[in-house]
Amino acid sequence: MKASTPFVFTTGTIGYPLLFVLLIWIVFWVEVRFGVSFNSFGVRPGEIIGLRGIIFSPFIHSDIEHLFNNTIPLFILSLALFYFYRPISWKVLLIGLISTGLLTWLIGRPSNHIGASGIIYLLASFLFFKGIFSKYYRLVALSLIVVFIYGGLVWYVTPIDPTISWEGHLSGLLSGLGLALIFRKNIAEPPKYAWEQPDYSEEDDPFMKHFDEDGNFIEKLPEDDDEEEDEMEYRYIYKEGPEKD
Repeated sequence: MKASTPFVFTTGTIGYPLLFVLLIWIVFWVEVRFGVSFNSFGVRPGEIIGLRGIIFSPFIHSDIEHLFNNTIPLFILSLALFYFYRPISWKVLLIGLISTGLLTWLIGRPSNHIGASGIIYLLASFLFFKGIFSKYYRLVALSLIVVFIYGGLVWYVTPIDPTISWEGHLSGLLSGLGLALIFRKNIAEPPKYAWEQPDYSEEDDPFMKHFDEDGNFIEKLPEDDDEEEDEMEYRYIYKEGPEKD
């Protein structure tokens, strides 16, 4: 009577997050190794050429501290996305990437907005709101974990630090909320046991057959005895004894 689980660990569950992290580190290594800067490929609000940053900006970081601060959250949150929401994970990432970058381009200050922090806010927001909407205990627990670990991120959606792209953070937060609403009906169904199925019958349940009408446990079922008797073979052999005078 084992219940199936909607959450399945696959190679992609950990493989894709590792790939994302590897890509941002490779881009940074290329900048350092060859002495180039890709900052101009960030989101530049109000400029048509700045729209290319929607695709490129998450892979570009200003320094090693900026890169390191984004590495661990990106890995953990994307891993949670691919494990708990695997059927819609790529839709969330691709739509979220475009919507976050586009919102940043619309509301951002005239500057180069770079870094994967917008995607991090997207993932954190989606995981939190989607879990709350689901009302499934595992996903709600995930929401609480996200709040516990990354709840402090909410302060950086406001202009408290002029060196931080709060517009990108806010765009990611709003995109995550919007996607949680769009995919609100795509909720993993809690596992159902045999007795929760609509066609369940107590009379046909092998376990329930071990109890009588008063709830007493029956160690051996009557039909089991019948089967044993049917399978038993009796052989009678007549043998003459010694004659008596």
